Amino acid sequence: MSHSSDPKRDELQDRLMDQALAEVLGGQPPPDLSEQILAAAEKQFPVSPQQKEHVVKKSKHRFRNWAMGATAVCLLVGVTIGFLLPAGGVLWDSAGRPFAPIFNEAPYWRYSPDGQGPGQAGDRYGHLIENPFCAVKDHPLSTFSIDVDTASYANVRRFLLQEDMLPPPDAIRIEELINYFDYDYAGPEDNGPEDAVPVAAHIEVAACPWKAGHRLVRVALKGKEIPAEQRPPSNLVFLLDVSGSMDQPDKLPLLKRGMKLLAEQLRENDRVAIVVYADGEGLVLPSTPGAQRAKIIDALDRLEAGGSTNGGAGIELAYRIARENFIRGGVNRVLLCTDGDFNVGTTDTGALQRMVEKKARSGVFLSVLGFGRGNLNDAMMETISNKGNGNYAYIDGIAEARKVLVEQIGGTLVMIAKDVKIQIEFNPALAVAYRLIGYENRILAAEDFNDDRKDAGEIGAGHTVTALYEVVPPGVEIDLPTVDPLKYQAPARLSESPPAANELLTLKLRYKKPDADESKLLRFAVTDADASFGQAGGELQFATAVASFGMLLRNSQHRGTATYDAVLEIATASKGPDEHGYRSEFLKMVRRAKALAQR
Repeated sequence: MSHSSDPKRDELQDRLMDQALAEVLGGQPPPDLSEQILAAAEKQFPVSPQQKEHVVKKSKHRFRNWAMGATAVCLLVGVTIGFLLPAGGVLWDSAGRPFAPIFNEAPYWRYSPDGQGPGQAGDRYGHLIENPFCAVKDHPLSTFSIDVDTASYANVRRFLLQEDMLPPPDAIRIEELINYFDYDYAGPEDNGPEDAVPVAAHIEVAACPWKAGHRLVRVALKGKEIPAEQRPPSNLVFLLDVSGSMDQPDKLPLLKRGMKLLAEQLRENDRVAIVVYADGEGLVLPSTPGAQRAKIIDALDRLEAGGSTNGGAGIELAYRIARENFIRGGVNRVLLCTDGDFNVGTTDTGALQRMVEKKARSGVFLSVLGFGRGNLNDAMMETISNKGNGNYAYIDGIAEARKVLVEQIGGTLVMIAKDVKIQIEFNPALAVAYRLIGYENRILAAEDFNDDRKDAGEIGAGHTVTALYEVVPPGVEIDLPTVDPLKYQAPARLSESPPAANELLTLKLRYKKPDADESKLLRFAVTDADASFGQAGGELQFATAVASFGMLLRNSQHRGTATYDAVLEIATASKGPDEHGYRSEFLKMVRRAKALAQR
C-alpha cells in the first residue's frame, strides 16, 4: 500500500533530520556528497539537468537515512560501553592494569598492553628482567656501567600525575628513578689539572628496611663541579624531529620552547646549528654564534611538523655539521629531540646503534631528549644515547625542560669522565649473596672491567650517581638456585687467612678522561659497622625510599615488606632542604600511586 506525497510533511521531516544530524555533528550541517558523486559519474556518462536534480535529491535522502542509522548504532554502542565500565570510568586489561578513563577529557593517546595506540605505532620499552640474588661463592664479582639518565622518572611522573594511571613495568628503570635527584655528596679534591680525579666515591652500609636481616650498600659518585664561567666553549647541533608524528602539543611546540630556554644560556664563544628531519633532512640554521639568540629563536619559530621520519639521515647530517665546526678542547655534541618514531631510512635499532657508536669515536657525542606519548620509542632512544656517549632525558613539560637545559646545563653538556665502570668484589666470609637494584641493561661481564675497548657510561659536570646493593649476610636464610658439582676442576676456596677479613667488599672504579683512550683505576675497601637504617645518612634513606617506590610500581618479587606508606614515611623524614621542590613532588607521586593501586 502506498501513500501520496505530502510536500509540507516531507519538508518538515527533512528539517527535523537536518537538526538531529547537526546536533550529532557538533553544530555543523551534514555534508552533501551528491555533487562529488555526480562529478565522478559524469566522467563516464553524460547526465542531463533533469537527471542531475533527481540524483541530488535522492542522494540527500539516502545520506540522511544512512546517517540517522549510523547515529543510532553509535548511541547504542556508547550506552553499552557505559554499562560495561566499572566504577570510576576505568577499563582494566586481563593483567589487571588500568587503561586511561575514556569518557573524561584525556590526551590523544591510550595506553595499550599490546603497545598500540590509535593511529600510532605504540610506546616501545625494552623488556626488563630484575637482577636476581647471586651467590658470592659462585659470583664474587659484580660489574656494571654507571648511568645518569633520568628519562624513566619523568616518564613515570607523567603516567601518575598527568594521565592518572600506573606505568607499565618496563617503563620503570629503578636506577633512573634514584638518579633523578641531586644528592649532597662531596666532590673530588682538586689536585691540579694533571692529577685531578674528576669523580669522588662514597660508600655507606646500613640495615635494609624492607627485609629484616639484610644489609644495604650504597655506592655514591660525585662528578667535579665546573662553574658556569669556566664552562668550555660548545659546538652544538640541535637535531630536531619535525615529522608528522611530532604534530602534538606535547611534542614539537614543547620541543621549541625547551630549545629556546637552552638558546638563552648560550654565550658568544658557543655555536649552534639546527638540523631537521622528516621525509628527508635539512640544515635550517648553519652554525651560528650563541650570542645571536634572536636568529636562533627565529629559526625555531619557523619549524612546522609534517611527513614521515627519516631519523637516520638526520643523524648523518647532524654529525657532519658538528665535525665541520669541531672545537678542540670544547663541547661537541648533537642534541637529538624526538619521539623516536623512525619509520623510513635507517630504522633498525641495531643499525642506529652501530652508526652512533662509530660517530662517537670522532669526539662528537650524542644526547637524546624524548617527547610525547603514543609512539614513544623509549627503548631505541636509551640505546643510542648510551652508545653515543651521552645521556637520555624525557621532557614531560616545560619545568623538566628547564631542569635539564637550564639548571643542569653543565651536566647535560659537559662530560668530565667517560666509560665509567664499577666492579665490586664481595667477601664470602661476610656476604652470602647480593643483588644490584636496577641497572639491568647496564650489566657487564667481569672481564669487561679491564677492557678499555668496552663502552660504558658517562658522568657530566656536577652529576651525582647512586647504586644500591641488597646484601645477605651469613646466617640469614635465602633460597638460591644451585648448579651441579664440577667434574674437571675444584671450586674456589676461601683462603685460610684472607687479607683484611673484616672487609665486606672492595669497590673498583675505572674511568677515562673525555679525550683519553686509556682508563684510570680507583680502589676502595669497605667495612660494615653494623649501622641500623635509622642511623644511616639522610641521602641513603631518601635513595632507599625511591628504590622501594620503584619496586612497588614494578610489583617486584624482592619488595619484601615495602609499602607506599613506608615509602612516604622514609621520604618525608629524609627530604632535606629540597630547593627546587623535586622531592616534595616525589611524595605527591607516591600518594597518587598508592591511590591508583587501591582502585
